[in-house]
Amino acid sequence: MQRIAVAASLLAIFSASALAEIKTSFVEYQEGGVTLQGFLAYDDAKVGSRPAVMIVHDWDGLGTYEQDRAKQLAAEGYVAFAADIYGKGVRPNNPQDNAKEATKYRSDIPLFRRRLNAGFDAMVKQANVNPAKTAAIGYCFGGGGVLELARSGANVQAVVSFHGGLGTATPQDAKNIRGKVLVIGAAQDPAVPREVNTAFLNEMQGAKVDYQFVLYNLNVHAFTVPGGQYDATADRRSFAQMKTFFGEVFGS
Repeated sequence: MQRIAVAASLLAIFSASALAEIKTSFVEYQEGGVTLQGFLAYDDAKVGSRPAVMIVHDWDGLGTYEQDRAKQLAAEGYVAFAADIYGKGVRPNNPQDNAKEATKYRSDIPLFRRRLNAGFDAMVKQANVNPAKTAAIGYCFGGGGVLELARSGANVQAVVSFHGGLGTATPQDAKNIRGKVLVIGAAQDPAVPREVNTAFLNEMQGAKVDYQFVLYNLNVHAFTVPGGQYDATADRRSFAQMKTFFGEVFGS
C-alpha cells in the first residue's frame, strides 16, 4: 500500500517525550540461506525482561510504517520487532511488484511460515524479551501472516490481525493454534468477502480457538495505513482494542 506522511501521522499518536528513551537497531538473521533484516525497538529506561510483539509488514515489505509502529509499541513498554519476510534489501515499490512478491509467500505457505517463524525466533532471542509473553501483529499481508504463524504451532500467546487476509489453504491447521486471536477488519472490505469471514469463523470455532472478531462499518481495506483509505477513528479504536487484548493476555 502507498505510504503517505506515515511518520508524521504515527508520531502524532505518542509524544516526543515518550520517544526519548526508545532505542532502535536493525537486526540481521537467516532463513534458508537468505539474509533477513528486521527492526528492533525498545525503551532503554525500563529494566528487565518484558513482553515482546512481532510486527509483520504489508505487501510492500518492511518500511517506515512498520518501524514507526515498532517505536509506538516500544513507547507502550513492549520490545517490538518488525520482521522481514522478503529478505534484506527486497522492498518492492509499486503495486505490481508488491503483488508479485507477496504472491511468492501466499502461494507457498510452508515458505511463508518458515520466514514468519524465523522472525519470531529472532525476536525471542533478544536479551530483554520475556519468552513466555509474546505476540504477533500484522497489517494486510502481514495480518494474514500472523494467522499463518499461529496455525504453524508457534508458541505465541497473542495474535492480532489488522485488515488481514483470513483465508488459508490449510484450515485444519487451526488446531495448532496455541494462543488467543484478535481479528479487526472492515465489514465491507472489498479484499475480504463475507464468505471468507464466515469460513474463518467456522475454522476458529471448529478448532475451539479463543478468538475475538471485530468488524468496523467501513467499506475500505487498509484503514490503519495513512493514505487514501485511512480512517483515524478506526486506527485509534483498533490500537486501543489491541492494547486491551494484550492486557488480558499478559496481565498489567
